[in-house]
Amino acid sequence: MKQQISILKGIHPGFVLERELKDRQLRKGSFALQLQEYPQTIGAITKGKRDMNTALALKIEHILGLEEGYFMILQVYYDIEKEKRKRNNSHPDLSIIRPILFWDTKMEKIDWNKQKKAVIKRVFERGNEDEKNEIRRFYGQDVVSEILNLLK
Repeated sequence: MKQQISILKGIHPGFVLERELKDRQLRKGSFALQLQEYPQTIGAITKGKRDMNTALALKIEHILGLEEGYFMILQVYYDIEKEKRKRNNSHPDLSIIRPILFWDTKMEKIDWNKQKKAVIKRVFERGNEDEKNEIRRFYGQDVVSEILNLLK
């Protein structure tokens, strides 16, 4: 379990539950009823809109035959990651970068360090010169050049 947890650190436990239900070919609605929970509750958790609580985690783990505490450990690691993102305001000047470049995500949810390869690729494919310059300033010319060379 430790190896699996380390791979999943920082991922919302609902996303893991969603995958587990798909792998077992279980429908969320009937699974929720089996847990004696509202289907909306399970739906919100699997979409990452609601956190996992201890009582529900224990029910889910019991029914799925998973180790006790599995989902709560994932929840704690997710909460830690969320808190680190709040504290780490290290990001480029967002007044220069147009939100349309990241149409498929919310800019405040981007982890600018973990996702730098994707950010650099996107900005250099679709961005204007000001945006490219801001990315060069933020990451440094060496990092940008290295990543762009890897992408060729």
